[in-house]
Parts: sequence; structure tokens; C-alpha cells
Amino acid sequence: MTQRDSDPQQHDAREPRNPGRRIFLRAAAATAAVASGVTATGVTAGSATAAPAPAGAPAVAAAPGGFPDYRYLKTLLTPSQLKYNPTGEIIFPCIRGVYDKLANPLGRYYLYYGPHDAPGGICLAYGDSLEGPFTEYTANPIVSNNWQPHYKVSHVASPHVLWNEDVRELWLYFHGENGTTRLARSKDGITFTYDKVVLTKEMMPTGSSETSYARVFRHDLPSRGARYVMLFMLNNQSNHRDIAWGWSKDGRDWTFDQQPLVRHSDVGANNIGGPHLLSRNGSTYVVYNTSKENGGNLLITEVGNDFSRRNHLGLFYDSANSAPDNGRSASPSFGTDRGVPYMIYEAGERLQGSIAVARG
Repeated sequence: MTQRDSDPQQHDAREPRNPGRRIFLRAAAATAAVASGVTATGVTAGSATAAPAPAGAPAVAAAPGGFPDYRYLKTLLTPSQLKYNPTGEIIFPCIRGVYDKLANPLGRYYLYYGPHDAPGGICLAYGDSLEGPFTEYTANPIVSNNWQPHYKVSHVASPHVLWNEDVRELWLYFHGENGTTRLARSKDGITFTYDKVVLTKEMMPTGSSETSYARVFRHDLPSRGARYVMLFMLNNQSNHRDIAWGWSKDGRDWTFDQQPLVRHSDVGANNIGGPHLLSRNGSTYVVYNTSKENGGNLLITEVGNDFSRRNHLGLFYDSANSAPDNGRSASPSFGTDRGVPYMIYEAGERLQGSIAVARG
């Protein structure tokens, strides 16, 4: 076990997936955007720079906002091939480049993930390329569902790791149970010190039942005195999941908007989740997944740098009907390897999938 206590105070490449369907869906989204006065004008995605298409590759429509058109490349992690595999499922990847941050990392990139169902567990794999291969860390899980004296829960899951430049630490946000998000901190990305609870369902409107799958990003909001933004999935008695958000000065103490950032009904879905923040050409966007019954794709909404916009731009990534997607892609995490953009994501039906990578 590599968690540590502290005082709580202190593949092979495959052909494009149904390009005709993809172009049709994106064209429909663009038509809707024009009709509502929305124009997608992105050029640069955070640290992601679009790579040139391979010679002879068929032309495909770009993603909304000018983002790269990500295409499935290969599967990185499959539960049956992992030593730590208590439930036969894994979810919610988070990729972080550590070669320029840690003194002696196990590889250039750390990939955090884990099973969701009890007992869950926060896990680590490492590799020298975003295309893999990734090696499972021998002592997984690095954070378990029983961390005394801080908590004992049925499961912990959904790791999101933030590089906090201010203190030169990797900060891990994770949930357990589904209504509580916690923070732990590390100097090496492997051994973590418990910090505190940062979000509970009680911090949201009465009747909220889930506040989970949080990701935290360094993003300035001067009007709110904030330097960090949190995105997470919110559920309530209606049992329809939305994207919610909050802001913080230090990444530890948070204020949460009591209204959803993106409502499921705004985009014609029953449930949405797995949000990720991206910036491009001077604006800010949220990418998130729909449930399989609503297509199982990734959608994108422009929220603007101050989070005042709600421009729903439509399809960002079209999940394939074939393996490994099997009609569902979810919980994306983004990175750049030697100038080439990648998206690492959940591929497959919920709790029956793998971790895959797509290249832009």
C-alpha cells in the first residue's frame, strides 16, 4: 500500500469508424450552431497541437471548435491482463506527463485508472509514450477504500491527478462513496498523503444524490478570485445526470454553482458525465460523454473563459459500433507526446470496457 497518513489539518490502427455518419452528425451540429448564432473558431487545444494526417488518409470533418479529429489507435489496458483486477472492470483514465516534473519517474507518462465497483482502488501504470505500452505498477492499488483514520468506504474510484505548480506536487482527486470527492497529495505520484474532503452531495441542492467523477484544472477566473475549476457529474432524485462545476483559489476549498453547467436536457440526452476542460483559440470548452442509450459519444460545449457561454457544438468524438468502443466512449483525458495530440478514454460499455487511446 503506498498511501500515507498525515494530520488531516495540515492495436493495431483500424480504419476510420463510419466516417459518413460522423460527417453527417457534425454537419448537423454545425447547421444548428449557425442557426443559433454559434460559430466554432478554435485553433489550439491547451497543450494539444493538431498533427498532420497520414499520407493517403481519407478526408474527415474536423471536430467542433477546430479541435483535432481524434481516431482510435489502440487499446492500452484490458482488465483481464492486469494483476490487480478485483472486479473485471476499469474506468476513468487520467494521463499525466511527469518526465519534466519528477526527479526519477518510472516512465515519461503516468496513467491513473481503477475499477469502480467495490472495493475499487486507485491504480497506476507507466510508459514512455502515449501510444503505449503501459506497465502496471506492481503494488496497485496505490490508494484503497480503507485509509485509516481518514475513511473506510465500499469503494474509491475515478482518479484525476493535477500537477500543482505552486507546491510542485501531484494532487489526486477521487471519489468514494459516490457522493464524496477527496484530495490526496504526492511528491512522486505514487505515495500519497491524505488531505481532505473537497466536495459532498450536501454542498449541492437538496436531493442531490451523486457528486462524483471530478476533474480539476488550472484556470483563472479573476472575477471570482479563483485559479482552479472543478467539473463533476451531478445526479439527483430525477436520476438524470448533469455536469456541474465549482471554483477555488487554492484547489482545496471550493465554491460550487448550485445550477448545472450543462444540463442533460440541453443536449438531448438522459445522462451526461465524464467532463474534461479544454482551451483553444482564446476560448474554453467542456467535453463530456453521453450514456450509450443516447449514442455513447463525446459531445462539446463552449463555456467561454469566464464560463458565461452555453454554446452546445455537438459531436466531438463518434464512438465506433465495433470493439473496443462497442457503442460507447467516455471519460476522456488529453495529452501531447512530442507535438502529437492524444485522447485516452474509456472504451466499451460501462463496467465492461478497457482503456484506449485515440490520436489527433
